[in-house]
Amino acid sequence: MSIKCALVSVSDKSGVVEFAKQLSALGIEILSTGGTAKALKEANVKVTDVSDYTGFPEMMDGRVKTLHPKIHGGILALRDNKSHMEEATKNGIKMIDLVVVNLYPFEQVTAKENVTEEEAIENIDIGGPSMVRSAAKNFKYVTVITSPDDYDWVAEKIKKNGNTDLELRKKLARKAFTLTHKYDDGIEHYLRLSLGEPELLHLHYEKVTSLRYGENPHQKAAFFRNPDNEDSNITNSTVLHGKQMSFNNIVDGDSALELVKEFKEPTIVLVKHNNPCGVASAKTIEEAFKLAHMVDPISAFGCIIASNREINTDIVDYMKEAKMFVEMIVAPTYEEKALERLKTRENLRIVEVGPLKLDMKKTDIKKVAGGLLIQTKDMYELQPSDLKVVTQKKPTDEEIASMLFATKVVKHVMSNAVIMAKGTVVMGVGAGQMSRVDSVSIACQKGGDKINGSVMSSDAFFPFADAMELAVKHGVTAIIQPGGSIRDEEIVKRADELGISMVFSGRRYFRH
Repeated sequence: MSIKCALVSVSDKSGVVEFAKQLSALGIEILSTGGTAKALKEANVKVTDVSDYTGFPEMMDGRVKTLHPKIHGGILALRDNKSHMEEATKNGIKMIDLVVVNLYPFEQVTAKENVTEEEAIENIDIGGPSMVRSAAKNFKYVTVITSPDDYDWVAEKIKKNGNTDLELRKKLARKAFTLTHKYDDGIEHYLRLSLGEPELLHLHYEKVTSLRYGENPHQKAAFFRNPDNEDSNITNSTVLHGKQMSFNNIVDGDSALELVKEFKEPTIVLVKHNNPCGVASAKTIEEAFKLAHMVDPISAFGCIIASNREINTDIVDYMKEAKMFVEMIVAPTYEEKALERLKTRENLRIVEVGPLKLDMKKTDIKKVAGGLLIQTKDMYELQPSDLKVVTQKKPTDEEIASMLFATKVVKHVMSNAVIMAKGTVVMGVGAGQMSRVDSVSIACQKGGDKINGSVMSSDAFFPFADAMELAVKHGVTAIIQPGGSIRDEEIVKRADELGISMVFSGRRYFRH
């Protein structure tokens, strides 16, 4: 059965004139309303006003125009139900085979400053969602389009076959119900806020795949994604080679990628158990790779590597020479020959994410039993002008640059966290300890002689001088920390006695 009649009534008129022209050229009758009808007529598209068809004028400032049996009967009638069709004929109801509707921009309007409640209420669409839901319910016979993005390819289907197929109509119906669901959710949210009632959070994630297991083999797991997420991240990545990513691969891959995205210069990050075990920036990605691996080669065994540049054959050569065992590589792109060689590694997962960019509107979500914690992601990039020198000895320009580098890294390390660095290469990592002095001890143990002459970044203030004293004993020459302790004055005095420079950033970087 071919499409003979379409109802077109849209708030967003992008592309609607061109689409209507295609429908009209196919001999499809077009019913329309208000501003849409006007726009189509001005473009010389033949249109029948809904008010002329129903015999009732648009009333109450347009609040009532499509809420009529001739409209909803034509959409909802079951074409293979004899009594439905007899009732339609008796009441002069024609079948509407295609519904093209999008909704008043309620969320866009209410997002404006100083919007009045009256303006908000007038932008609650009633007729639009009603038609969309009717058409979506009757997808067995009716095609519903709610987005201009779907005009061209649906038009091609109709040109080719005279109609759309059932599977396509079902998909468009699902899309329509998603739209009305989110639309009503936005209205409910607005009213809750205006009434001072608790905010209600709805999270909608679509299943990507079941996983072989969770963090441990005895745990079941699955991977879900936010369907509105279009960022360059591990969720939207493509596995070019290797087994399906595991639960832990996804977690570690996310940590590695989000850290490497902090840097504009060629940078490599190695992650193990959700903490970086090697980070380096350099003039070339090959040099950065070698330097990052040399930070802690033992911990790098079985690591996940993230790069902010293309992976090339020089890197593959180094991996072979160093006999590196790597679980997964995540990169924007891969040189063709490098990819071919990497694919010979049976147990290596090769993941491509495309062009990298920091996702500026991200939120962090942490689950607790029976609830969620939500916060904005810390996207601020610390600047030299933010730093306050608090010691008699001032850090050199090179030390300042190294402090800023180390602080970018410490943001991504589990607290209590410290990073020792020289230039733009990590020398030691202290992570996840119950006391800061233990984190410093681990970083110094890992870094060994490399700690001498390095700077240290701490994710939080020093409650006592012991951690600082230990760092200086191993050769740390400059420290960056947030400040804010009741013992700041005491800590600074001790730093002067030790002959090091110290700056306060004013920013804490806990990561639990």
